[in-house]
Amino acid sequence: MPNPTRKISPLLVAGAILALGVGIGTLLIPRSVPDKPNPGPLPDPRLAGLGEIPEWTTLQKYDGVLTRAQFEKAMREVYALKENWHCTLTDKAVTIHSDFQPAGQVIKFATLGAPKSPPRYWSPASLLKAAPVGKPLAGLHIAIDPGHLGGKWAIMEERWYQLGTSKPVAEGDMTLQTARVLKPQLEQLGAKVTLVRETTKPVTDKRPEDFGAYAARRMPGAPETELRKAAEKLFYRTSEIRARAKLVNGTIKPDLILCLHFNAENWGSEADAPRFSPRNHFHMILHGAYMEEEIAHEDERFEMMHKIFQEVHEEEVAIATELAKSFRADTKLPNYIYLLGKPTIRIGPGLWARNLLANRLYQCPVLFFEPYVMNNRDVHARVQVGDYEGEKDVNGKLRKSIYREYAQAVVNGLVNYYEPRRNVSP
Repeated sequence: MPNPTRKISPLLVAGAILALGVGIGTLLIPRSVPDKPNPGPLPDPRLAGLGEIPEWTTLQKYDGVLTRAQFEKAMREVYALKENWHCTLTDKAVTIHSDFQPAGQVIKFATLGAPKSPPRYWSPASLLKAAPVGKPLAGLHIAIDPGHLGGKWAIMEERWYQLGTSKPVAEGDMTLQTARVLKPQLEQLGAKVTLVRETTKPVTDKRPEDFGAYAARRMPGAPETELRKAAEKLFYRTSEIRARAKLVNGTIKPDLILCLHFNAENWGSEADAPRFSPRNHFHMILHGAYMEEEIAHEDERFEMMHKIFQEVHEEEVAIATELAKSFRADTKLPNYIYLLGKPTIRIGPGLWARNLLANRLYQCPVLFFEPYVMNNRDVHARVQVGDYEGEKDVNGKLRKSIYREYAQAVVNGLVNYYEPRRNVSP
């Protein structure tokens, strides 16, 4: 394997900051936390990183949506890994515990057989109007969220590597390219499509230096290098996702969101010889599998309740099942299996529940894709060839562009899900 030109260091664990993927690489541009950092928000142990105090009363709108049995089934089978739910149940209601609202928030259960439809900005397939012939996605608003960031930000995010003078493999650039291929294909099938980001730049207007003081308060006495790393992660993993969520929930308001990602395997800690992985696989992440300490965070508990009472999981798993089938057929990638002990719940072949910031904050069905392994030799070769129409010989095999193969699998899965569920109109 040729020696790479970039330098790679082991990941530094920066407190309890939530990771969204496998970190790969180290920063190649100057890092700085100012001498007098912006004070910014104060960390609160009752909240997740950069979390806000919940408006608990907004959950009142879910009175009468679920029965007690439905609520308990969702918690036990999808959302909670342990039995400490931080709430009290009776046959009539659930009282959600809160330090900010000492009396807790009460949500009344539906009487058996008489639940009402939950208020939500998105529409499940069952409520969409009939679709014209050849337009199975008509009336559907789809948001595409190209995961991570591109350009120089990809280096900071550790989702980037480069071997010798070859083309860099940067996840944020790859997801944006996939989104640009996918968008017109979905529009041709009748969907309205909105990109959450259209460039390599962040959606958030914050930058790492805005979180220097916050990181120092969360990690008193930590070395300067760890504080810098923590401030960067608060910028690109937390502030960025929260900014995207405000855009999705407050402005775009789609019926579903496609979170495009590429996976990666651990390639070691050698400074000048990251290794290729022989593995190449696929899976999708649905929302759920909260650890006890996550449900203990009031904002996470609040966001989880929105998901449960909007019955997001039911729509997510139905769509994701078709998407997983199409990915297996189109890419021939095997299903990824999480190791025992990981905070996950297996939902189906290639489908796993995890509590990620993006799929927690977006209040609509989230289809979170993790196909391909970026540091697999075949994937590296396909990235070097770039995007193209038709097929080309890559490593001795005729292959589609990796971006078009990815996009086609998404299109096929969505059509397979929506088409039979829509009455066709003339």
